Amino acid sequence: MAQPQVGPGTSRRAFLRSVGVAGGAGAMFATMGALGLAPTAAYVAEKEASFQAPRRSDFTLQGGGGKPARVVVVGGGIAGLTSAYELGKAGYDCTVLEARDRVGGRNLTIRGGDRLTDINGVSQTAHFSKGQYMNAGPGRLAQWMVTLDYCRELGVPIEVFTNTNASALIYNPGKGMTKPVQYRTAKADVYGYVSELLSKATNAGALDGELTADDKERLLTFLKSYGSLGADYKYTGTEHRGFAVDPGAAGTPGEELGGVPSLSEVFASNVGRYFSFEFGYDQAMLMVQPVGGMDQIPKAFARAIGHEKIRTGAAVTDIKNTTDGVEVTYTQDGRTRVVEADYCIATLAPHILAKTPHNLGTEVQTALLAVKPSNASKIGLEYKSRWWEKDFKTFGGITETDLDLDHIWYPSYGHLGDRGLIIGYYNTGARSDVYSALTPAERLERAVAQGVMIHGDKYRTELAASFSHQWKLAPYLEGAWHSMPGGPDAPAYAPLNTAQGNVYFAGDYLSYLDAWQHGAITSARKIVTELHARVLAS
Repeated sequence: MAQPQVGPGTSRRAFLRSVGVAGGAGAMFATMGALGLAPTAAYVAEKEASFQAPRRSDFTLQGGGGKPARVVVVGGGIAGLTSAYELGKAGYDCTVLEARDRVGGRNLTIRGGDRLTDINGVSQTAHFSKGQYMNAGPGRLAQWMVTLDYCRELGVPIEVFTNTNASALIYNPGKGMTKPVQYRTAKADVYGYVSELLSKATNAGALDGELTADDKERLLTFLKSYGSLGADYKYTGTEHRGFAVDPGAAGTPGEELGGVPSLSEVFASNVGRYFSFEFGYDQAMLMVQPVGGMDQIPKAFARAIGHEKIRTGAAVTDIKNTTDGVEVTYTQDGRTRVVEADYCIATLAPHILAKTPHNLGTEVQTALLAVKPSNASKIGLEYKSRWWEKDFKTFGGITETDLDLDHIWYPSYGHLGDRGLIIGYYNTGARSDVYSALTPAERLERAVAQGVMIHGDKYRTELAASFSHQWKLAPYLEGAWHSMPGGPDAPAYAPLNTAQGNVYFAGDYLSYLDAWQHGAITSARKIVTELHARVLAS
């Protein structure tokens, strides 16, 4: 595309704005650098990587022109809140429009008294007791995530989330398992037999082409320890599997768990498929959670932004680029209102934004429709006693199963208390769709019946309250995360990665960590950096 030319009657400000609109932030940064008005594009990219929040002083330190602009943020999820919070540091006049009655988007914590109505008109009221809560959306944070920087900055205390627990269970009846086994037992058996097989291959010379004699000796030493193998490199069981009678005082040495299954039985059970989960960069222990519920994060953002700048119950019905800014129309309390601003940051889920009237063009609409929503769901089960701690000695962690529950989460808060709340299923995709087709009562019955297969009658008899949440059915969200073949930098999504006139796009889907708040935050900070540089140039 030909670049705009500076000619008679063309102001430097108008020229830079036209470059930014035509070529995006990168072209504008480069042009600013060439004119001696701002750092080069390479310099700005370097700064974006470490992110420096906008400051009021930027308007006097970067060449003297301009002032903070008016920005309307569409969507009060984590991307929208981050955008308003960071721009607010430099004095931008931000208005956040959120269709739901609370901020946070998919960061949703359910407590007693909460009432939600799905897109089918079905309502549920949570009857959880005081202090019990269900994180219906995100429930854990990895230590490296930028989300924790905001917890620190905004004063949100955190505590350990037990993502992996040796006492949690694995139960795959679809693979012939007749009863659950503990993680520690399954790991010991899988690691033991894999070590035995690799030792046999090494001793038989199968790896001679790959290993020196010293390498082989070192490998065998490792495998013997790793798999707890005997002197003949056989796996026959180990205390790593657990104890039928725990060690105690003198005279009670403990009784190791017996009944070691055969190699064939262990591999047939498919228990080993779960172990790689804990090695994932975004899942590796140690993980954390905010004290008191994940929604402490959006609540802290809202306080820092100022509640007067956030309009809840404000459903956006139109987004328009104008010659000198944007107009965003929304309905609130039955009335239609319009916000005029210099810029808009649209943070709605792409499939929702695609259903919102706009004048951003067919390329934007095609890109939005190319992003497909993915489904997930959870059910919270509050119990009158913490029987999983008393009877199973399980304090936090996740049980895995090939039943359509997929995952059962035990709470990582309130240990040794009177009551507790389990996530009775956390499932995705087709399994989530199965539960979305049921009534809340039917979801509960299906989840409890399967839970009894794993934990016994207390899974039903101790139940006090429940609440199920299907993201597919959540108004203004209608999905949990996104499917984007090729990732956010694929050509299909290019129109969403650049400003369209005065409208920018942000959200976890425009990051390499979709479904995480970290992704939403980093996407928002990228847009904040670009928008701020554009305003400075104007």
